[in-house]
Amino acid sequence: MKTTLRLMTLLFAALVLSCGGKEEKKEEKFSYEKKSTKTEAVTKKEEKVPASKRVDLTNKGVGPITSVELAADIDQAMAAQGQEVFKKMCTACHRADKKFIGPAPTGITERRSPEWIMNMILNPEEMVQKDALAKELLIEFNGSPMANQNLTEEEARSVLEYFRTLK
Repeated sequence: MKTTLRLMTLLFAALVLSCGGKEEKKEEKFSYEKKSTKTEAVTKKEEKVPASKRVDLTNKGVGPITSVELAADIDQAMAAQGQEVFKKMCTACHRADKKFIGPAPTGITERRSPEWIMNMILNPEEMVQKDALAKELLIEFNGSPMANQNLTEEEARSVLEYFRTLK
């Protein structure tokens, strides 16, 4: 019995010593960073919508186009002509479905008025100087101004019709 008692005491002592007792001290490392003693309040910043995503259907822009009548149905022949003009004149800077040098025209008719779109196509220099939204787009796209391709109003209207097919 004495050996059992000794063995139990020895096991109990080993258990107590292995379960705790001493704490490891963490060494504080040297840092150049200034430690903050104040609790900073977390404030939500209002996210600003980029100009390319913002919806503004009231702005008609600056230029020769003051009114555009769009039929309920898309004129497929005009849209096909507009697609050809877009491929020939615009794909150096624009991709139909993704941001490139300039913004993607997909969904543009849901974000801009038809007049604004046509004025931007026909009169990009003056639009960038006088239209606030065009100025913001210029800044958003790293100061790359839209080149004036000297399209006719008919060509610009066909490009607009093509844009209506891009959803």
